[in-house]
Amino acid sequence: MIRIGIVGYGNVGRGAEAAVLQSDDMALAGIFTRRPPESVHALREETPVYPMSLLTEQGTGADVLLLCGGSATDLPVQTPELARRYCVVDTFDTHARIPEHFANVDAAAKAGRTAAIISTGWDPGLFSLMRLLGTAILPDGAGDTFWGPGVSQGHSDAVRRIEGVADARQYTIPVQRTVNAVRKGESGFTAREKHTREVYVVLKEGADPQRVAREIITMPNYFDEYDTTVHFISAEEMAAEHGAMPHGGFVIRHGKLGPAHQYSSLMEFKLELDSNPMFTGAVMAAFGRACYRLHAQGRTGCFTAFDVPLGLLSPLAAETLRSQLL
Repeated sequence: MIRIGIVGYGNVGRGAEAAVLQSDDMALAGIFTRRPPESVHALREETPVYPMSLLTEQGTGADVLLLCGGSATDLPVQTPELARRYCVVDTFDTHARIPEHFANVDAAAKAGRTAAIISTGWDPGLFSLMRLLGTAILPDGAGDTFWGPGVSQGHSDAVRRIEGVADARQYTIPVQRTVNAVRKGESGFTAREKHTREVYVVLKEGADPQRVAREIITMPNYFDEYDTTVHFISAEEMAAEHGAMPHGGFVIRHGKLGPAHQYSSLMEFKLELDSNPMFTGAVMAAFGRACYRLHAQGRTGCFTAFDVPLGLLSPLAAETLRSQLL
């Protein structure tokens, strides 16, 4: 059994917990939280809940930690810090900062002789693999990635970190005319031409809505390159109309093959998710299995989805994979 620790018990943490409980080769070593442990109610009463400080004060008994914090402020600090002591998996999703994050985690994991897999989930993660396949198979081509329509957990978390914000949901919406153009082989569209963003915000008492809206719209790496609309609503409206967390998206690659480039080919990978965090947690758990196996092979340092043999994600033996899925 692979003993899994879950660090952070928000939406993704609950998704990871559910995925671990569905995996016959995994067991929960515990949940680690910044909240008072007695206030956290796990899916199973017998699952231990510990304060986050325990991670640095003493051992946890976990083989792999799934780090379920946010990319804005949690993971840039937590992942390298914990990778010095534990094998870890995170969902760092600030694409522009992945090379920097990789370098920091790689140095920490090599110093601690652990294995770390960063930027798992479905994008980055599964969609990254689809982009790699598309460019490898159709080098004479173009394509793009579209997200939504749905709730972005990372963007919502980034808005909630703004002073004066009590709660927030951010919806990413593809621009359909651009999607149609990419499917026909057109390319070169800007971020603003591909998506719009809708943000619903509950303010704390006394917060300045104009300041909050300005901070959202100008936030680097999140909103500054998009047409973003900010809506201020009540907590009651948020609970009634924005409680679900659907998401999805698709990766498209269109290219030409043949000696005269005369044969058109279209590759497309699509996800439709009732629950973004539940799916993200399931991907994390699979990469947790791979992280455990990489470390068991003597591999140390930082890895991404590009570095993990896909067979390591599955609980099935290699012989079974060849006979049933190949």
